[in-house]
Amino acid sequence: MRWILPLAVIALLLVYPFVVNSFWLVQIGGRTLGFGTIVLSLVFLTAYTGMLSLAQMSVAGVAGYATAYFTAPTSGVGLLLPWPLALILALGLATVAGLLIGLVAVRTRGIYTLMITLAVAMAFYFLTLQNYDLFNGYTGFNNVQPPVILGLDLGANLPFYYMSVVLAAACYFGVRHVVRTPFGLALQGLRDEPDRLRALGYNVPLLRVLAFGLAGFIAGIGGILNIWLNASISPGSVALNPVIDVLMAGVLGGIGHPIGAYIGAFVFTVVDNFAIDFIARERFNTLIGLIFLAIVLFSPDGLTGLVHRAWTRGTGWARRNDGDARETDDIGK
Repeated sequence: MRWILPLAVIALLLVYPFVVNSFWLVQIGGRTLGFGTIVLSLVFLTAYTGMLSLAQMSVAGVAGYATAYFTAPTSGVGLLLPWPLALILALGLATVAGLLIGLVAVRTRGIYTLMITLAVAMAFYFLTLQNYDLFNGYTGFNNVQPPVILGLDLGANLPFYYMSVVLAAACYFGVRHVVRTPFGLALQGLRDEPDRLRALGYNVPLLRVLAFGLAGFIAGIGGILNIWLNASISPGSVALNPVIDVLMAGVLGGIGHPIGAYIGAFVFTVVDNFAIDFIARERFNTLIGLIFLAIVLFSPDGLTGLVHRAWTRGTGWARRNDGDARETDDIGK
């Protein structure tokens, strides 16, 4: 019974391109998977280590800028490298950025971690805005395209979608695997009882830094998918609004479970694209705020929690009905 929902999701992802138009395929499906992977890095930190970071979009931006710098030089800014080396460097830099943020935030907890990571995110935004040697200032980079491998253009709609599915699934199942390893169990112990974990001989600050590094790697994958989708990156890509969007999507989907990252990203993407048909663009943040407030009030564990409770009640109701039917049959006999 527990395999029904995962199998249904896999089937939906596979047939999705054949039942939607190109807009829904790329701008909804592709964007959800890339953005959701960035949100997944936040969910991993929050759900399994108890640390809330607002710098995940900045880390994704590091990977995006590095990809652009090494594959699409513009205005004399950049260094053209073979795409495999460029991607390795981009993910490596994102991981290092995560580790450095972890070093800064490692001894803070709660609201202080939130504030210091927000400060880091804003510092990175202003750096990209003012630096022209590495980030090309306000203009940023344009015409950043995915590679062509053995004649297959990964920038085409269908290949890009399936590539996003594979990478998003790898990140999701990778997180699910990591949290079951000794390292993942230690992180959960760190979340619940850091003093007890310290008494057992674990290096608590090191565990937190490593968690930020792994989250940085995941965010880097999302950042690369994002820049390939948009074909450009600029300081606006790592400004305050995108930084907060990651948190909003995480809370909408459910910050306590990895799948919530993609559910929240999907809802946020749909609302972002279609809300303008019903309300003025400047009222979008108001709409998102109201949805956010409703989720917090009526389902603190997000849409994932809502679905889980509905599923539990439905299966419980089915079991009770089955039990009643058997009992009736026994009486009849």
